[in-house]
Amino acid sequence: MLDNSGTAPIAQIKGLRVEFQTKDGPVVGVEDVSFDINPGETVCIVGESGSGKSVSSLSLMRLIEYGGGEIANGRLLFNRSDAGEIDLAQSDQSLMRHIRGNEIGMIFQEPMTALNPVFTVGRQMTEGLRLHRGLSKAQAEERALALLKQVRIPEPERRLKQFPHELSGGMRQRVVIAMALACEPRLLIADEPTTALDVTIQAEILALMDRLKRETGTAVMFITHDMAVVAQMADRVVVMFRGLKVEEGTVEEIFENPKHAYTKALLAAVPKLGEMKGKPYPEPMRLLGTKDQEIKPIKGTTETLLTVRNLTTRFPVTGGFLRRTIANVHAVEDLSFSINKGQTLSLVGESGCGKSTAGRSILRLVEPKSGEIDLDGKDIMALNQRDLRTARLDMQMIFQDPFASLNPQMQLADQVAEPIHNFRTLKGAEVSKRVEMLFDRVELPRSFMRRFPHELSGGQRQRVAIARALALNPKLIIADEAVSALDVSVQAQVLNLMMELQAEMGLSFLFISHDMAVVERVSHQVGVMYLGRIVELGSRQRVFENPQHPYTQALMKAVPVADPRQRKKESELNFKPIPSPIHPVGYQAEPSAYREVEPGHLVLTTDSGY
Repeated sequence: MLDNSGTAPIAQIKGLRVEFQTKDGPVVGVEDVSFDINPGETVCIVGESGSGKSVSSLSLMRLIEYGGGEIANGRLLFNRSDAGEIDLAQSDQSLMRHIRGNEIGMIFQEPMTALNPVFTVGRQMTEGLRLHRGLSKAQAEERALALLKQVRIPEPERRLKQFPHELSGGMRQRVVIAMALACEPRLLIADEPTTALDVTIQAEILALMDRLKRETGTAVMFITHDMAVVAQMADRVVVMFRGLKVEEGTVEEIFENPKHAYTKALLAAVPKLGEMKGKPYPEPMRLLGTKDQEIKPIKGTTETLLTVRNLTTRFPVTGGFLRRTIANVHAVEDLSFSINKGQTLSLVGESGCGKSTAGRSILRLVEPKSGEIDLDGKDIMALNQRDLRTARLDMQMIFQDPFASLNPQMQLADQVAEPIHNFRTLKGAEVSKRVEMLFDRVELPRSFMRRFPHELSGGQRQRVAIARALALNPKLIIADEAVSALDVSVQAQVLNLMMELQAEMGLSFLFISHDMAVVERVSHQVGVMYLGRIVELGSRQRVFENPQHPYTQALMKAVPVADPRQRKKESELNFKPIPSPIHPVGYQAEPSAYREVEPGHLVLTTDSGY
């Protein structure tokens, strides 16, 4: 860490208060928040959705006025390189336009919305350089190329001519970082810059930002709700809760000796990779503030519920004048596994590896090309549409985004009752009794039954989605990234809920996720997917404690651990670019062949492309 004793802070937020005008009068976004950011230092602002993290950063950029907010009180002091200290809260917008991008850079959460879809990457990168630095077109292009090399984008010359939609999520985020660093700002604000990214890309982006900070001496204000990312990046941490700063300290102090009750609860809710070592069965997390309940491991049974054999799903790519199929996306390739009653099998892997398609293929929401799916003795692939509908009584799905899977115009009680009415499993007063019981089960107050989805938080909406999935007493629930959009503490509660329901009702889960720490917590069996195939399959203990396939090993290395003493170095991360899953029509894929490393622990021997 740099010695900052002789230098003035680059930015000081003093007594900031931001208000939003609503129909019901003013709402306070942040109240009396103060902290400093020193040169060459990363300050992480942590807290859950709605705690005021982003409001603080948008106030510093004076973008909050464009979002309906106003700075009601406080000073935002910024130390300019040539003009000394100014109060940004008092500056006019024309000066702010000069400072934004030039002296304060910002990386937003969603790279696709931060880039303009109609201009090439090169045009967008050179715009700020020509505007702020007065460079000629040729000089700006040269600088843009150097920046893309600095953020390690492969084939940078080609990328400058491409449009944002032609790049992957990780590459787009690198372009946004390069743009934010283009004018060598004194302060870089990063608002959840890795939330939308895969584990491996996140690890690379975090290492990249850390290296660039060291090389350029830029101060970084890093906003996140992921405590493992904080442990990886922060020098100092500011914890926010409901618009207030509740704790501030060095990263070691916050992790090893938290003082405020909220910080303690936040850290208790973080699943840490390696916590389950030596435990053969999954078990719920111990959360602060809950009754000291006895934590029982969930054993499940040895009876098989679902068997999937040689499942293959492809999507046609059409082209040419007659829209003929010219190639296929090999989304799922020769997949085989089984799930026991009362147990959980997790499929992990990065975006585009085929895990969601596998889940949807089992329910036949997308039609597989070939393979066998056997659910409790029923051959799912042989069913016609009417019988398939009946078979879906036994298998339900929980989607990633609860807001998109609920109807905004229906009361929640009706949405939970809807499957019961559809399948006519209960009648009359029995239906409302069952709905009340389901609301109790997912720990939502019965008064919520008359509410609408927009009146609930994300975690509460996901509980409604779980209640609806349980309405028909299914045997198998496919949870597709069911907790990835939730805050840490809510995620922990929802996971505990799913595991308690599993223990009580003997449910089986196919759990689809890219979060290794969560998977370690909930799984009996784990299948690691890469490019449509399972490259490693076995009990959670075997796969996590003795990973054999090089891709599984790389994935484990990339996961940030919520411990500041276990930081990852950039040299440890060496990922290969993922090859394309699109193959021409006549392409014959090799069948998946496995080697048994130890009983029940299989590793792919077919060339997986990694």
